[in-house]
Amino acid sequence: MSAASSLWTEDQFLCSICLDVFTDPVSTPCGHNFCKACISEHWDRNVPSQCPNCKEVFNIKPELQVNTFISEMAAQFRQSAQQKASSSSEQHVVKPGEVPCDACTGTRLKALKSCLVCLESYCETHLEPHLTRPGLKKHQLIDPLENLESRMCVKYDKLLELWRTL
Repeated sequence: MSAASSLWTEDQFLCSICLDVFTDPVSTPCGHNFCKACISEHWDRNVPSQCPNCKEVFNIKPELQVNTFISEMAAQFRQSAQQKASSSSEQHVVKPGEVPCDACTGTRLKALKSCLVCLESYCETHLEPHLTRPGLKKHQLIDPLENLESRMCVKYDKLLELWRTL
């Protein structure tokens, strides 16, 4: 199974509504998968019920059951990702004088980059969305800096620069 699980990518286990790994995944009659809570909330707000992916309309709101196969696969993927993150995090725990990741909870890891749009610094794990998601790829990343908000010009919304004249 471990060889097969390496063929799976995170995108295959993400709900297209919440963009997170499936929680109680269900399959619609058209074959698309969502978190049960996400699709139920979507259908409660939108009449008639339709698939958010392919826009197929369902005249009668489908009765959804948790897809146990996808649920087990998502759980294995989540566990594998947590193990991978914890094994790599041991090597990158923030040391005095280094910039900590603003997104880490618990043990804070060393930041690899700071984002001038989000005004946050990110470790390897939390930086990944900025490298892969289209909207975040446009954000400007720089070498990690502490206290980004205090280093930004309020008038121009740019990083303050020091100019030296000779």
